[in-house]
Amino acid sequence: MMLKLSVRRRQVLALGSVVALSPWLGACGEDARSKLPELPFTELDGSRHQLTDLKGRVALVNFWATSCSTCVKEMPELVATHQRFKDRGMETLAVAMEYDPPAYVTQFVQSRKLPFRVAIDHDGRLAAGFGPVQFTPTTFVINRRGEVVKRYVGEPDFAALHQLIDKLLAEPVA
Repeated sequence: MMLKLSVRRRQVLALGSVVALSPWLGACGEDARSKLPELPFTELDGSRHQLTDLKGRVALVNFWATSCSTCVKEMPELVATHQRFKDRGMETLAVAMEYDPPAYVTQFVQSRKLPFRVAIDHDGRLAAGFGPVQFTPTTFVINRRGEVVKRYVGEPDFAALHQLIDKLLAEPVA
């Protein structure tokens, strides 16, 4: 007997799997350096950019969804991290997954007054360009040379993340 599950039900089941695995996944950040993908994105305000525009700055790129309880839980920490490092040259880009309804993303951003850039990955190309991103939250740390230096799947250890950002911000600008 084959069960037919709605897209929403499959997302909830997948989310449950991620939450159950998150203590292990969050600890398995990757240190392999890869270049930032050359992909366009559009922020909620309609402005268009390229991911490579982040080159020259230390950046966090966080893939998330409004339906992801871990994403919602970690968002205040992302805001605090952004506030702590933005004046030293760090950029934060939150990318909502393609299955996230734009109205939900806009409502979330407005109600939480997110102080950083937010885009929606309308066609999945941004998530695919990063490896692909299969679970939310997934956060990438980018150095000033435009290299991905760390990937966190699940909620990051924010103390360790802050240490890494401090280290990257202390590196000379090339």
